Amino acid sequence: MNPWIGVGLALAALVLGGALLGWQGIVFAVTGIVFWLLLQMSRLMRVMKVAGAAPMGSVANAVMLNSKLHVGMKLVDLIRLAGSLGVKQAAETFVWRDPGGDAVEVVLHKGKLAEWRLIRAGDAAGSS
Repeated sequence: MNPWIGVGLALAALVLGGALLGWQGIVFAVTGIVFWLLLQMSRLMRVMKVAGAAPMGSVANAVMLNSKLHVGMKLVDLIRLAGSLGVKQAAETFVWRDPGGDAVEVVLHKGKLAEWRLIRAGDAAGSS
């Protein structure tokens, strides 16, 4: 979701709560906003706990990861799919490898997936 939509909804909840219920409505709206933020933080912590338990740059199947990627995907969603943190290759380039030697190299711009490519184990051996 666009962050500006979330900000707009939060402000609308504050204004509406204040208009209908006074200061108690504002407190109720703030409580809802804080609850939503805690849910988002909890989601992020679960993803990072799973990713932290796996070896860096490892993925069960690089081909399956490659098939699930799409432009604009957020970094958190990419980490959830891969199940681990990627190995940094360049400023915004990360790589995940599977046990068979296949790899997925992704390029991120501002925390979102911009481009990616599948590197097959046979291709890397044939070009050397």
